[in-house]
Amino acid sequence: MSDIAISVRNVSKMYPLYTDPKDRLKQSLWYALPQFFRDQPRRFYREFWALRNISFEVKRGETVGIIGRNGSGKSTLLQIIAGTLAPSSGEVQVNGRVAALLELSSGFNPQFTGRENVYLNGAILGFNREEMNERFDQIAAFADIGEFIDQPVKLYSSGMFVRLAFAVQACVEPDVLIIDEALAVGDIFFRQKCYRRLEALRDQGVSILLVSHSMIDVEQFCQQVLLLEQGTPLFQGGASEAVKRYYLIQQKDQVKRPVKQRQSVAFNELANPSNNQDEVWLPKDAYLNISKVDQISNGWAHCIGVAICNAQGQPCRVFQQGEPASFFYEFEVLQDIEVPIGGLVIQNDKGVIVHGKNTLQYETEVPSQVGQGCRLRFRQDITLDIAIGEYSFTVGLAMISRYDYEYRKEYSQADLNTKTIRLCHLPGLGPFTVTLQRNGHSPQLTHHGIANLPGKCQVVVV
Repeated sequence: MSDIAISVRNVSKMYPLYTDPKDRLKQSLWYALPQFFRDQPRRFYREFWALRNISFEVKRGETVGIIGRNGSGKSTLLQIIAGTLAPSSGEVQVNGRVAALLELSSGFNPQFTGRENVYLNGAILGFNREEMNERFDQIAAFADIGEFIDQPVKLYSSGMFVRLAFAVQACVEPDVLIIDEALAVGDIFFRQKCYRRLEALRDQGVSILLVSHSMIDVEQFCQQVLLLEQGTPLFQGGASEAVKRYYLIQQKDQVKRPVKQRQSVAFNELANPSNNQDEVWLPKDAYLNISKVDQISNGWAHCIGVAICNAQGQPCRVFQQGEPASFFYEFEVLQDIEVPIGGLVIQNDKGVIVHGKNTLQYETEVPSQVGQGCRLRFRQDITLDIAIGEYSFTVGLAMISRYDYEYRKEYSQADLNTKTIRLCHLPGLGPFTVTLQRNGHSPQLTHHGIANLPGKCQVVVV
C-alpha cells in the first residue's frame, strides 16, 4: 500500500427519502421502541442510492478525474474520500494529509478576513500558527488579491474567493489534493497558474483527484478517469476513452431509435462517380492493426480500417516538421444515418489537443444520407507544422440531421455540438513521431510551442 494514496473499496451511499414529513417522525419513533418491536423492521421511507459499489485506487503522483452527468454521484464520492461524509457501506483509506477544495465556501468563515481564514484552514489541516507563518507569504502571493487579504471574505467576488481557497490548499504541502469544479472560476491567467501549480505538485508525488465538467481539462490533465452514471461505475481507464464514453451517455436521450431513410446514398458514389475507389484507396497491408483498440460506439457504425501515410502514399510513422501526412479511416455503417461527419484529433504526449478538425470545418461535400451496409471512407491530409515529439491520434464518425446540416452556419458551436450524434470513436491510435527538418534545411526548430501558426513578421529601422 506504500504506493497507493487513495483506496476506495465497495463504497455505497444511501439516502432515505420520505414522502411525508410525518414519516420521518414515525421512523424516529420506531427506533425508540423496545427491541422486540425493532426486530421486525419497518421502513417509512424509500431508499435512494447515490453511490453503489465504487472501487478504485489512486497511486502517488497520479492525477485521476471523476466525470459524469449531473446527479451521477461525483461530489458525494469526493466528500466521502475527504472525510466530510460517511459511506453507508464500504471502506476508504487515504494515506497522508488531504487538502480538499470541494466548493467555494468550503472551510471559510464569511465573517473572518482572508488572513484569518488562511490560519483557520491551516489549523483544520493540522498546522500550528508558526508553520502557517512560514507559508503565509507564499499563499498570499499565489492568491494575489492585494489588500483584500485583510477584508472579510463575505465581500469577495467568486474569483477572489477561489483564488484564496486554492492558494491555501495548494501551498500547504498536501499528500492528496481533491478539487471539485473550483478551477472553473477565475480568469485565464489564474487558471494557467493553477495548472502549473498542479503539475508541480504532481511532480512532487502529490496525488490529485479532480472533478470537472470541462472535458478538455480532463483529457489534458488526467492520467486515469472514472466515469459514473447514476451512482455506478461505468468505465475506468484512459482519459480520452472515458471522455468519448461520456459523450455517448450525454446523447442517449437524444437518440432513441435508428433513423429510417427512404433512399440511401453511398459515400463512394458521391466522392467518386466512377465507383473505382479501389484504385485510389490503400491496399489492406497499409492499415494499422486496430483489433485490440476499443471502439467506443453506440452500435450504429464500426471502424474497419485506419492508416497513416507520407506524401508518397507509403505507410509511415516518422515525419519531419512541416511534412504532410495523410490519415485514412473507414467505417461500416450498421444503421441508416443522415449526414455523416468524419474527423480526427491529434494529441501530444501530455494529452494536449494539438489539432482537431472534421468534415464540417473543412466544408467537405458529404451525402445527405447513408444506408445500412455502406462504407464511409475518409482521407484527411494534414501538414505537421507542430513541435517535435511523439503524438497519438483519434478518429471518429458522427452524424447530424439534414435539417441541422442545412442551417449549420446559423448555430453557435455549443448548439451544433448538442445536435451532433456521435456514432463511433477510436481513441489513442498511433503513435507517430515528428522530428527536425533535415532535407535541405538546417536541423533547427521551425518555431517554438505546440503549433506553427501562419503569419508574417516585418522589421523597420526608424
